[in-house]
Amino acid sequence: MKIGIIGAGQIGGTLAHRLSAIGHDVSVANSRGPATLADLAAATGATAVTVHEAARGAEIVVVTIPEARVPELPDDLFAGVPDEVVVIDTGNYYPRERDGRIDEIESGMTESRWVERQLGRPVVKAFNNIAAESLMERGSPAGRPGRIALPIAGDRPADVDAVIRLVDQLGFDGVNAGGLDESWRQQPGTPVYGTDLNAEALRRALAEASPDRPAGFRA
Repeated sequence: MKIGIIGAGQIGGTLAHRLSAIGHDVSVANSRGPATLADLAAATGATAVTVHEAARGAEIVVVTIPEARVPELPDDLFAGVPDEVVVIDTGNYYPRERDGRIDEIESGMTESRWVERQLGRPVVKAFNNIAAESLMERGSPAGRPGRIALPIAGDRPADVDAVIRLVDQLGFDGVNAGGLDESWRQQPGTPVYGTDLNAEALRRALAEASPDRPAGFRA
């Protein structure tokens, strides 16, 4: 499968490693250009490309950049990209440490709904609650007791199913966490955030989540 990754931070770089290692054709881009990704490309086997190239010719595009940088992506990023291409948003809103205030999110819009509106494309929220170290090292075969599960939220069932399959290939159970407006259940400060729960425990934690954003994750 051809996968484009926009962002080469901890999650983006880890996904480049893991997805290339299991045989996917991975392209990776950042805001500074392909030349700055030479080391990552050499280490992972991924191809360093421009942001536009990462969004074109892929079956799945992963957007994994700081929330505040999303509006800086090109307006025509997905121009001409087929509607069936799946777009994954891995982002989290950190107003105090990094992103500053985003009024719509502060007013209750889910983070990934806000990202979706900036991109003008449907997105699936995934890979936002797991640490890069766990993503790199803690995948395990299907059926193994204690296998880590990841919540996946999105409005298009086919997109969610595609991400669940990808997550399984990486060694994790994918749990359908509902539509994008329910993705607050996996945002920072919720019981699933930063945890390595199995599928049963993850479902319980999603059900127990509160829509009230903790003070530490508000501007």
